[in-house]
Amino acid sequence: MLVVALAASAVVLWQTGDLAATTRVPAAEPGAVQEPPLQFPPSLAETWRADSPMTPVPVVAGAVVATGMGGEVLGRDPLTGEVKWRYARDRALCTVAPFDTAPPQRTDSGTVLALYASDGGALPDGDPYAKGGCSEVTGLDGTSGKVERTRNSDAEFGTRLLSDGSTVTTTGRRLLTSWRSDLVMTSQYGTRPTPVQFRSNLRHGCTFGSVAVTPGKIGVIERCPEDNGADRLTVYRSQSPSGKDNDDVEVVSSTVVGARARIVALTDTHTAVALSDPARLRVYTSAGIALADYPLDEPGLGEPANTDPPGATVLTTTGPEGVYWFTGSRTVALSPADLRPMWTIQTTLGPGVVQAGRLVVPIQNGLAVQDEVTGANVGVIPVDRGGYTGPITMSVTGEIVLEQRGPTLVALR
Repeated sequence: MLVVALAASAVVLWQTGDLAATTRVPAAEPGAVQEPPLQFPPSLAETWRADSPMTPVPVVAGAVVATGMGGEVLGRDPLTGEVKWRYARDRALCTVAPFDTAPPQRTDSGTVLALYASDGGALPDGDPYAKGGCSEVTGLDGTSGKVERTRNSDAEFGTRLLSDGSTVTTTGRRLLTSWRSDLVMTSQYGTRPTPVQFRSNLRHGCTFGSVAVTPGKIGVIERCPEDNGADRLTVYRSQSPSGKDNDDVEVVSSTVVGARARIVALTDTHTAVALSDPARLRVYTSAGIALADYPLDEPGLGEPANTDPPGATVLTTTGPEGVYWFTGSRTVALSPADLRPMWTIQTTLGPGVVQAGRLVVPIQNGLAVQDEVTGANVGVIPVDRGGYTGPITMSVTGEIVLEQRGPTLVALR
């Protein structure tokens, strides 16, 4: 009902160029940012749900929770799901994400990034981007829904947007692109869709398997012709050196790691990579030196060993006491100091989220509440998901716990 009321005051812009056929309906008045609870609630029940297939992770930005479907992004009241603002285009959405670290728990207005599809333009048929991609991004103020900035860039279909708090990076099989918060490009790594100067210091003809970010750095699993079937872990800086082109990046380290690798987590000092046959987690130093191997009693790491994760991103969440990794069937807590495994929760549905000093992990028919440091179970909160048993990503805003169940976003309180 509110959408109809807001639509009456919508400003519809019909113009040529990238913003043709755009509908903007800003919030009538700013909402309140939810205050985080001091204690975890004893019970949770569903308060609202919405179709949102374009948000792989629940999107919290200031006073709203954003949902995305078709060509439309909606800013919703976290408590009720009521639509507060709307932004829509006549193009398909590729993905919607917060410009923040994961999980997003900002107390300011935040920014919602809406990435839209584009066609291949005048690119020749032989170009890998000739069929188009996801190149038109809009930054929306989370509280008001007003457009902060826009830009055209290069990203592939199926991309995810990974934010480290100051830079956001698009994932892809051939190209990774990073922007600052003002959407000014800071670096590009891989095969660009237009001819550029040859960089003799970088490898060429590589494809990418998985990506992770940390402030100032990006880690990627590469597959390059010269490595004879082995995977390579490369870490580079998200900001190209001053005075150089965006694709002239500074590589921090590059190391051959073996076949069927997945980058799990990246910090300023360490990188964790999951390897198969046998299943193990290997931790590397910032210089690319193997530090330690930790056995993982899980053939294929919970998913087909010969596939890369959806969106080239392993499911993790970060809290004050650790990095929490969903392998596909269990959640593993990694030390924030050196990324060594600390403890494991069996038979989970996702990495979980931290709220009120506890790690809340989705399990069959409920949420397991765990001590962040020891992994000890504090309790289980029943949740009726109506038969849904697939992977779940989560976020929180105030007392609201959000679950992304496939194409559906569900709010619990």
